[in-house]
Amino acid sequence: MSKGSPGPTPGFLVWRLANKWRVAVDRALTPLGLTHAQYSLVASLYGMQRAGERPSQRRLADHTGLEALYVSKLARALESAGLIERTRDPRDPRAVQLALTEQGQDVTRRAIAVVQGLLQQLLEPLGGLDAPRTRAFTDELTTLLDAPLAPFLPNDQSAQGRTP
Repeated sequence: MSKGSPGPTPGFLVWRLANKWRVAVDRALTPLGLTHAQYSLVASLYGMQRAGERPSQRRLADHTGLEALYVSKLARALESAGLIERTRDPRDPRAVQLALTEQGQDVTRRAIAVVQGLLQQLLEPLGGLDAPRTRAFTDELTTLLDAPLAPFLPNDQSAQGRTP
């Protein structure tokens, strides 16, 4: 918390909400053999495949916001579980393309249903998934996620004299 505000900062609240959500998704997906991070990967892959894409690991990393190395690690684990297949991109031998297997599609559809139920529960205080407050909240989160961050420099002159 900052010295200038009596309550929690927005950053602290976002962090707490993200952790609450991650834990809830991890617990709910355990019976399907998925973690929250794996779900993020397969659900994104599911949507991209439905749109006709066969994304590379790099493209999926960019889409999910996960580090490319972490996506590679997750993809290998999901491949070992029989949920995705990894193949070399014929246009770029350095790139690896990902696709859900039939089993992966089935597990992902079930996982999406579970997470949608959790999302409805989490957003109930705002009126539910389709409520105007939820749409406004989503717009605000999107604005924050789309804003570029300049690299933090501890001795940055522009930050001196201001409180965080």
